[in-house]
Amino acid sequence: MKTVQVGDISVGGGTLVFIAGPCVIESRDLVLRVAEAIRAIADEVNVPIIFKSSYLKDNRSSLDSPRGPGMEEGLKILAEVREQHGLPVTTDIHSAEEARTAADVVDLVQIPAFLCRQTSLLLAAARTGVPINVKKGQFISPAEMHNVIKKLGDSAGVMVTERGTFFGYHRLVNDFVGLADMLEFGHPVCFDVTHSTQQPGQLGVRSGGRPERAPALARAAVAVGVHALFIETHPDCANALCDASSMLPLEQLPSLLRQLKDLGEFVRCSGYDVR
Repeated sequence: MKTVQVGDISVGGGTLVFIAGPCVIESRDLVLRVAEAIRAIADEVNVPIIFKSSYLKDNRSSLDSPRGPGMEEGLKILAEVREQHGLPVTTDIHSAEEARTAADVVDLVQIPAFLCRQTSLLLAAARTGVPINVKKGQFISPAEMHNVIKKLGDSAGVMVTERGTFFGYHRLVNDFVGLADMLEFGHPVCFDVTHSTQQPGQLGVRSGGRPERAPALARAAVAVGVHALFIETHPDCANALCDASSMLPLEQLPSLLRQLKDLGEFVRCSGYDVR
């Protein structure tokens, strides 16, 4: 199993890693407050956490949906998160032109699901020398992610993320057999817990969600043997500007991470392998 080094965190090295933060950078104040809370949770629960928030959300349901502050301002805020709270940071990039600028700030470059097959974007990300997390598009099979990994070649490190498959009635369904298949690629595999609870298009101008099912999905993914979990979180989900219907309330994060950490240690120590 290859490992991916994200700041001082090793993904795939045996310890369950978490990627957490608000969906989009709503403001400097909010992001720094959430980062401070996540730093405290990481220390309290004794788990590694990579901080995630997007400077731009390009795939929104409506033209009126908030998209974030943009790359320049957003990267400044993420740099503050790393400097003030000592958390590695990650964010989405959407074009080859963004790759180098983002890589100068973040510890992990994230490729959004709908862009996972964009060759020019993948090649630009690979050239930065920064580790890459590619989300699996809902439109391709788990097996096709092997082609994505090939495009990235000898990058600094590659991990892939499962975030659900469209199933035609305004919800996402997770393929846990496919998750096990991706584990056979030999690269760290992450499971996107909160996006997997989305109900795309349910609310017309935005997606719905069932975040109360996030813990069940997270436990299932840990039992399969994933190396990381992606959990978007917010202190006031009802008023969040992005993914309000699917993010996990920040106050629920510590207890869930404790539970998942314990389950991950049990799975690892038991030697159980569903593959």
